[in-house]
Amino acid sequence: MYKAVGSRGSRVSRVLWMLEELGQPYEFVEVKLRSPEAYALNPSGKVPILIDGELTVTDSAAICVYLGEKHADKGMGANPGLAGRAEMDSWMHFAQSEFEAPLWNKVRHRFLLPKEVRVDVGPAAAYDFATEVKALDRRLGDRPFALGDRFSAIDVLLGDMGSWARAGRFPIGSDSVNAYFDRVLARPARARAQANGGSSR
Repeated sequence: MYKAVGSRGSRVSRVLWMLEELGQPYEFVEVKLRSPEAYALNPSGKVPILIDGELTVTDSAAICVYLGEKHADKGMGANPGLAGRAEMDSWMHFAQSEFEAPLWNKVRHRFLLPKEVRVDVGPAAAYDFATEVKALDRRLGDRPFALGDRFSAIDVLLGDMGSWARAGRFPIGSDSVNAYFDRVLARPARARAQANGGSSR
């Protein structure tokens, strides 16, 4: 059985959602960010962390990619071949390095950084996020999901980020992106993950 380690309201929500989509049994182990328990599993002290027997995997995107590849028969991983893996990697890097960056920057300055170094990044974060929404709109085109007609690990990450953006009241100035978020966030597996500890921010 997998162990999904993290704190409520953290990116562990993506890991639980992915496990629910795959129909895999798991135990949610609640551990706080940068706690002794987290440092024992990850040198950075960050969560989420996936424990699969003797293997420990960190970073939500890496965990979701790993699970998609391990359970390839479920159809949530990359398309076949090197080109398929490159496509998956491109989407995952876009999601974390570009789309999520403004959301994370705002959260850091609102809650996580020491008070003496916090600044008001709200306007800049909103501007950057609006730019990334346009990029996501173009990347999706008329496809229902990132890889086309099938839901994948990419949609788990992007959907979770969309939930985060909505909770943070970031405007999403694209009807097609909003429809995409509605589509992926309505999946039953996400509701099950939330009920098991993967609550939204």
